[in-house]
Amino acid sequence: MNSKTTYMKQMMVLVAGPYRSGTNDDPKLIQANVNAMTDTALEVYRCGHLPVMGEWFALPLIEATGSKVIGDEVFNEIFHPVAVQLIDHCDAVLRIGGSSAGADEMVNKGYEKGKLIYHSIAELPDFYK
Repeated sequence: MNSKTTYMKQMMVLVAGPYRSGTNDDPKLIQANVNAMTDTALEVYRCGHLPVMGEWFALPLIEATGSKVIGDEVFNEIFHPVAVQLIDHCDAVLRIGGSSAGADEMVNKGYEKGKLIYHSIAELPDFYK
């Protein structure tokens, strides 16, 4: 499948964008990246689809483990693997934002798994129309 395929059902869409990229692990910049993904998730929802973000699943688990530093062993054990697993349950991946090896990995895994791939909210079909 590709983004040209017409999808006539509501989709679960993984919003993939930079988390740490370009932040030097500055918490304010990381939060700005999360906010950008969350804002996009709201747009996905308003198009009639169910948005998800890997961060919604991974971060509470990372916190529960007692991880102390972004990028420590526990963080790395959970953060990207959770998002990769989440792709199995999604119909599509929406890639947003700038440079990000992790977000690019989500897109590549999505292609491998035959998911629809979108690069802007404008490409996403509006279920309500």
